[in-house]
Amino acid sequence: MIERQHFRNILERFDRGKVIILLGPRQVGKTTLIRQLTNMSDKKCLWLNGDEPDVRQLLSMATSTRLGAIIGNNLLVVIDEAQRIENIGITLKLMVDSFPGIQIVVTGSSALELADEIKEPLTGRKYEYFLFPLSFEELVNHTSFLEERRMLDHRLIFGYYPEVVTHAGEKLEILKLLSNSYLYKDILAYNQVKSPLVLEKLLQALALQVGNEVVYSELAQLTGSNIVTIERYIDLLEKAFVVFRLPSLARNVRNEIKKGKKIYFYDNGVRNAIINNFNPVSLRNDIGALWENYCVSERVKWTHYHGSWCNRFFWRTQAQQEVDYIEEREGKLFAFEFKWNASKKARFPLTFSNAYPETSTLVVTPDNY
Repeated sequence: MIERQHFRNILERFDRGKVIILLGPRQVGKTTLIRQLTNMSDKKCLWLNGDEPDVRQLLSMATSTRLGAIIGNNLLVVIDEAQRIENIGITLKLMVDSFPGIQIVVTGSSALELADEIKEPLTGRKYEYFLFPLSFEELVNHTSFLEERRMLDHRLIFGYYPEVVTHAGEKLEILKLLSNSYLYKDILAYNQVKSPLVLEKLLQALALQVGNEVVYSELAQLTGSNIVTIERYIDLLEKAFVVFRLPSLARNVRNEIKKGKKIYFYDNGVRNAIINNFNPVSLRNDIGALWENYCVSERVKWTHYHGSWCNRFFWRTQAQQEVDYIEEREGKLFAFEFKWNASKKARFPLTFSNAYPETSTLVVTPDNY
């Protein structure tokens, strides 16, 4: 069993009188992680699955009396796939307020409804965690640093979804199933998606533009849609944990791009499945984009798992000077350039260095990542 970084983080928060919420894409191991955690507890556990119609009916409009009957003498309650349950935030608030001695754990594969429904009713009553596909660090801890470094080329192409890692012989079938079905299930069930074909074209366009600034008007033209639809679909893809946005840093230089965005995928394997390209690293003409997506997504995992709160940016001027990735932590800037070819010298633009002179800089290559 590969131990997840959040295993210890969540275990430490048990029995503090708050709901534990675990969000993340489908198939990243949320249910497996929660089963590990509940197995560590000696409390009697009630497991409720939001995919089951009778569970949804019981919990969607529950009173405290009904909840008491459902919970019985259980002291640990798990609600899996909670995004399927209507008014789940109000139900959880009622549980917390009415049964203070019970530990409630909730998982959700989509933030489309769950995050919005929960945030207001559970203000001050929850711990929220995000589970990603497996990380470099988790697999180093599971095998060794040397072993995981040897797997770098493989990870760049096939990514870190748990089933892909643990069933290497079936990786292509698993990734195709993921990219064609599981990842979009929550989005397509959402009534604002009226054109699955536009969504598919948009994902392909985003996959081909990883590492580049995204222009919504160009995406609208490529997909035969309009800017309003593109903005809404990208927002849905982000809430369903398929992609994430990186805004531009613009503070000191007149010709800095102020409203630019880059869009990355949480997993390289899913990105490659969307464009159906699993060619080895030696045959890729997009290796720079793959390396950048890998490094940024791994950095997002690391900062989240270690509680390093930061703002993230890229930087570019209208003259095409660029810095790949920037973190702002405790008022300080940390800038990164991602270079697959370590022999090519990389320099940070003088315009950037002059505008942000206190910034720490680092060029990240396969030799030092």
